[in-house]
Amino acid sequence: MDGDPELEEFATKLFALARAGETDDLRADVEAGVPADLTNGKGDTLLMLAAYHGHARTVRMLTGLGADPGRANDRGQTPLVGAVFKKESEVVQALLDAGADPHAGTPSAVGTARMFGVESWFATDSP
Repeated sequence: MDGDPELEEFATKLFALARAGETDDLRADVEAGVPADLTNGKGDTLLMLAAYHGHARTVRMLTGLGADPGRANDRGQTPLVGAVFKKESEVVQALLDAGADPHAGTPSAVGTARMFGVESWFATDSP
């Protein structure tokens, strides 16, 4: 994207769609060739932004089109950790259904759940 204003504008639009949960518009772009694991300058993927902002439908769509539910950003945070932090139980379930590892990341989703009093979301997992 370095120096291409049109490409930067398009990428900014894509990340805004993920944040807003504009599933159908984002699906059209990913199906047209945008990488499902597109990252911004902080290493956040479209999936990370959708998860953090509580958009379970968008999360399911992105993982269904190949987005990696365990891909961490530049700070070692996974989409699952973001969803736990925001207490988005439906998003947490969508990520677990897609194969997200609750023990991955720094901190892990399990550790974050303990901090925020939602450890029951991972009750079947060992510490």
